[in-house]
Amino acid sequence: MVYILLAPGFEEAEALVPADLLRRAGIKTALVSLNGETVTGSHNITVSADMTLDKVDLSNGEMVVLPGGGVGVQNLGLEPAVAALVRQAAASGLPVAAICAAPTLLGEWGLLEGKQAVCYPGMEGQLTGAQTRMEQRFVADGKIITGRAAGSAFDFGLALVEALAGLDEAEKVRHAIHY
Repeated sequence: MVYILLAPGFEEAEALVPADLLRRAGIKTALVSLNGETVTGSHNITVSADMTLDKVDLSNGEMVVLPGGGVGVQNLGLEPAVAALVRQAAASGLPVAAICAAPTLLGEWGLLEGKQAVCYPGMEGQLTGAQTRMEQRFVADGKIITGRAAGSAFDFGLALVEALAGLDEAEKVRHAIHY
């Protein structure tokens, strides 16, 4: 299961485009709220969550994904259970992905040391320990995948599909959506 964590103020495209692409590839994907049945994003789009954070089971996990959105990332960072979950996922060898402002949390939590990464332009100074690759739309470095911004949501989502199901499956999805 891929767990996409949604906090109030999340960037809708950065969560929903990857979720859509992962599901098109047949990868089980859950939209996870910090609490409650719905979460409202940064552009006032309210999404029904599949589960709450307390129901996440990393023993069934394939990946943890953090979408961006300034307020959403701030809210993710204020929840100690999110940091604990992401660190646990990384320590157990699960891929961890973050896009836009969210890679800054990975830096804050010590997960970017020696890694190449990208984030929302202007925030690269907050990618603690990372070598920035700001010219790229996404960067996959081992088990860490980072994306630049909402405009990179399709590239980022396809990178997640490739990481979990291989290049052939990512190309099938890319072809199916005419991207």
